[in-house]
Amino acid sequence: MRLILASGSPRRRQLLTELGLTYEIRLREVDESFPPHLRRAQVAEYLARHKAEAYRPDLAADELLLTADTIVCLDEEVLNKPVDAAEARAMLGRLQGRAHQVYTGVCLLPGDGREPLVFSDETTVHFQPLTPAEIAHYVAEYQPFDKAGAYGAQVWLGLVGIGRLEGSYFNVMGLPTHRVWPAVQALLRQAAS
Repeated sequence: MRLILASGSPRRRQLLTELGLTYEIRLREVDESFPPHLRRAQVAEYLARHKAEAYRPDLAADELLLTADTIVCLDEEVLNKPVDAAEARAMLGRLQGRAHQVYTGVCLLPGDGREPLVFSDETTVHFQPLTPAEIAHYVAEYQPFDKAGAYGAQVWLGLVGIGRLEGSYFNVMGLPTHRVWPAVQALLRQAAS
């Protein structure tokens, strides 16, 4: 069974490569809106499954599709990707000095007609207090407009801003590898039997 990654995220590609998995990448535009009644992990799981469903018609029987979506939640609010520098600075201003949750939803969709496996993982991120100058520097230099919550844990702001994590660091990067690895292996074994 061939693994297909439906994500343009360089971090997800890096993590799958570091797991030693062979995969190919397929990309298409998928609407990332979600029903307003969903909360936290439900949003991440909904988006991962929604993305997978967009690829279902083109999947071959010997393919296993992996989609994922990472969201940042401050209290009950989902902080999406910022639309501009002002929104990015505002988001980071709200996150600094506080704890928030990061959820990554994952969908593994076999092309052979089996039901998708959908799950999520949660990590609590404790941000250090940041100055307005530090936030402005990060937004200007790192252009975090493709990141939920306006930050990446693996770059400068993560290095200076994350004081503590409860849960998986790789989940914050965009893929809970400790859950993806056994799930992929189980689905590949099932397909081979």
